Formats: sequence, structure tokens, C-alpha cells
Amino acid sequence: MGLFSALLGNAGAVSNEELLKNYASLLIEGEEIELGFKLIRDTFIFTSKRLILIDKQGLTGSKTAYTSISYKSISRFSVETAGTFELDAELKIWVSSEQNPSITKQFNKSVNVYDVQKVLAYHVLR
Repeated sequence: MGLFSALLGNAGAVSNEELLKNYASLLIEGEEIELGFKLIRDTFIFTSKRLILIDKQGLTGSKTAYTSISYKSISRFSVETAGTFELDAELKIWVSSEQNPSITKQFNKSVNVYDVQKVLAYHVLR
């Protein structure tokens, strides 16, 4: 992921190997990482069972908040692709019956947002 894209807050894809190396302790038996993205210091991971948001806090990033969202609690989501002159695509996720999206993430053009949509659709619509 380019520095310029990271500074704008756009997420870039992270390899499953790197995610496993750093976050294997968060997974339960039988849970597998399907996709993961990094946004400067924060990471979000789509697993076979849930969405995990990893929020590094403070100046040093030594404090970390881990949020798990089960796919069954996601009521809807939207994916907006990047346009010709736009730098990013956008993902919005609504949890339960909230009026506004609970999660909004920006992706740089290196991320195939159709893959993100496919993982969400597979888990949410089952």
C-alpha cells in the first residue's frame, strides 16, 4: 500500500500469511482468515465466522481494541467502486437495525471490492 493512499485513510489488502502471523491467537478452532485489510495502523479481517476490527489506539499504538461482529448481526452492506478519477472504493456495513452505517471503510484501487462484496454476501445472505 502506498504512503499517499495510507495517509488518505485507504485500506490495502494484507496477505493471509501476515494476518495469521499477527492475529492467529484471535481465531477459534476451525476459523479461517478469508480476507484482510490494513489502514495505517488499524486492520480488519474477514474470517469464515465473523468480521474482526483491530483498532490500534494512542500515540504508540500499544493499546489495541479488538471488535468482533458476527455476520448474522450485519443487516445490510454496500460497496461503491472507485471511479475513473476517484482514488478509492468504499464499504459501508450496517449492524442490526441502526439507521446509519456502523462501519465505513475506504479501499485503495489495488483492492478488488468485488471480492469484499462476495465474502460479505456469502456470509450475510446464508
